[in-house]
Amino acid sequence: MSIENKIKKVKEADSAQSLLNAVKNLAASRDVAAIPTLIEVLGYNNPGAAVAAVDGLIELGEVAVAPILSQLDSYNYGARAWAVRAIAAIGDSRGLELLLDSAEHDFSLSVRRSAAKGLGNIIWEQFPVTEVLKIQKLVLDSLHKVEQDSEWVVRYAAVVSLESLAKTTQYLLGKEILQHLQNRLDLEPDMTVRSRIKLVLERIS
Repeated sequence: MSIENKIKKVKEADSAQSLLNAVKNLAASRDVAAIPTLIEVLGYNNPGAAVAAVDGLIELGEVAVAPILSQLDSYNYGARAWAVRAIAAIGDSRGLELLLDSAEHDFSLSVRRSAAKGLGNIIWEQFPVTEVLKIQKLVLDSLHKVEQDSEWVVRYAAVVSLESLAKTTQYLLGKEILQHLQNRLDLEPDMTVRSRIKLVLERIS
């Protein structure tokens, strides 16, 4: 089936199940021509189809980032939330501002969690070498704020990203992260998050 017909199937779907099937087929094509329609699906009131669309956008990777960011709909929260999840998984540097804002301020814990985890997926090679350390410090400051989140799953995601950042950053900043995590052990109230901190310290100390 041509990409045009797959797109047509999505637009003409007359039930939740037919929409889900059509989106899955479109996403499986891995064709850049599918991107606008996959982004459009993020705004539909169909979580299953949205998940399939997010998966398709993630598979397409960096080529999907600019369209996603340019089509962010501030009036459709559901679409924005799904877009954050896609950007977080792709890790493209162009999504950094969105992830920082979402991790710190979004009212949905699932979006904050996705964004916090996404901060650990950032592809640092996409930034100018002279800017990397400054931007990593910016991300580190944001993750420290996220560690104060009221939801343990968000704090857990922050710890996961801190591990990633400690492994990829310069030595002194990595050492600072480890020291910070050591101090967090006495402050973190949740046992699961404390266990994750301990695991990070064992892996990279």
